Amino acid sequence: MLIVTALGGNALLRRGEPMTAENQRNNVKRAASALAALTGEGHSLVITHGNGPQVGLLALQASAMNGSAFPLDVLGAESAGMIGYVIEQELRNLISSRLFATLLTQVKVDPSDPAFAQPTKPIGPVYDEETARQLAAKRGWAIARDGDKWRRVVASPRPTEILEASVISFLVDRNVVVICGGGGGIPVVAGEDDSLIGVEAVIDKDLASSLLARQLKADMLLMLTDVDAVYASYGTPHARALRNVGATELAGKDFPAGSMGPKISAATEFVEATGNPAAIGRLEDAVEIVKGRRGTRFEP
Repeated sequence: MLIVTALGGNALLRRGEPMTAENQRNNVKRAASALAALTGEGHSLVITHGNGPQVGLLALQASAMNGSAFPLDVLGAESAGMIGYVIEQELRNLISSRLFATLLTQVKVDPSDPAFAQPTKPIGPVYDEETARQLAAKRGWAIARDGDKWRRVVASPRPTEILEASVISFLVDRNVVVICGGGGGIPVVAGEDDSLIGVEAVIDKDLASSLLARQLKADMLLMLTDVDAVYASYGTPHARALRNVGATELAGKDFPAGSMGPKISAATEFVEATGNPAAIGRLEDAVEIVKGRRGTRFEP
């Protein structure tokens, strides 16, 4: 079956881990092994991935070099190419018999989306609160708590159309494993003459993956991260892993906007639109999640 598989940025670079090329390569090798196991089960894959830690670091580097960072759409494209290259190479090293393609992916958003006035998407490194507030004052950032640390947050408008979906479908029909939608895709808006221009935002990767899965008529949406399941009462002594839930069972519940909240929205929207399952779980459990033995599974 065709599975759109979304790799969380924290699955590719573990929380608190230094953002080095070596660490990223090692984590991608781990991800490639899990993805290769899915293809070994006979599944076709379209692979999307996050870029939150990476795009934030690129913004810091660009700002340090020339005083003003490149816009986030350009940095999003840069990070998508960088991460996609490593994923494709590591997959090819494991599965030399398959064809692979990494595709930069433009995603339309609405310029009047209220998200532009209320940033929620965490990017870049984590900081202690004092450092985060100092950087926010110096650089004009919006910041928010991320676990026990703080991070920069940026606008995260909802995706409305995956512009390269027909190209991706063309490749999938020819048995190509496609790596696309990096960082949620490159956010663009259409002008009155339908010309496109990038905007200063980072699209949520899971919402974009859900939209892509619907446009491709995928059989399953699989979101792989660094936690083993969705938890009720997460972070409390009463935390409880949820294994099987109805499509809308968790809609409207209080889950963090910058992490699990969009994953649940993505799963709900996919299952409601297609009648096919979605699942959330740990990268290493990918095969078992697809079989319904691990993770949290959303059913109609």
